[in-house]
Amino acid sequence: MDTQEQNRLDLQHHLATRLLEGKLYLAPIGNVNRVLDFGTGTGIWAVEFAEQHPEADVLGTDLSPIQPEYVPPNLRFEVDDVEDEWVYSAPFDFIHGRYILPSLKNPRATLQRIYDFLRPGGYVEIMETLMVIEAIDDSLRNTVLPRWHTLILDGVRKMGRGDPMVPLKTKQWLTEIGFVNVTEKKFAVPANGWARGDEQKIRGHLMMTNLLEAAQGITMSICMKVWGWSKEEVELFLVDVRAALKDRAVHGYVPM
Repeated sequence: MDTQEQNRLDLQHHLATRLLEGKLYLAPIGNVNRVLDFGTGTGIWAVEFAEQHPEADVLGTDLSPIQPEYVPPNLRFEVDDVEDEWVYSAPFDFIHGRYILPSLKNPRATLQRIYDFLRPGGYVEIMETLMVIEAIDDSLRNTVLPRWHTLILDGVRKMGRGDPMVPLKTKQWLTEIGFVNVTEKKFAVPANGWARGDEQKIRGHLMMTNLLEAAQGITMSICMKVWGWSKEEVELFLVDVRAALKDRAVHGYVPM
């Protein structure tokens, strides 16, 4: 994973923290002993959580070893695939994850593992983003963005990389598995700086940066590998995508 992508992951963390009004989580966890951050990415959430909760033993896991070397003494990182069998020696008081379920082959099975390794009375908190841009009006209609969505969503499915719309099913799955007091909080994050209010504009600019940085890699990969486009065709298409993402006349938002 290159430096630009790592920076984008950290940007996503900063946006999430703003959405949660400066908090790292919403669950009423109190003091905790064992905490798991699966799909930890750069480890930024786990580091901040460990600093705020010195009483907790915090474990961050990810497929990529991109986490910092120097971390709080109560935090450790492991390279691990969340879809492999879980072999932890004891259950967790709090399990946290962000932006990972849609990329899994069997996300429901991962939620079942979370249930099996959560102590009675423990909490799980998962934040996800839908890979779509919706709008408060019809300003998306004559842009390239609906076509972009279709190409990406269908392409991800054809490549066997999971289901981008999994977040819409997560609450039902959690309830079916046996979790209680399941709460879902929805956010509509402006896709650029079109919305009124300083805070909304900041969130919009963060989201726009995230979308612009993600667009190149995912569009190039899917349109060439799945749809057979040439590199030049994708680059021309991306010119229109970037222009639409930056256009404040497009009143789009990303559901989270």
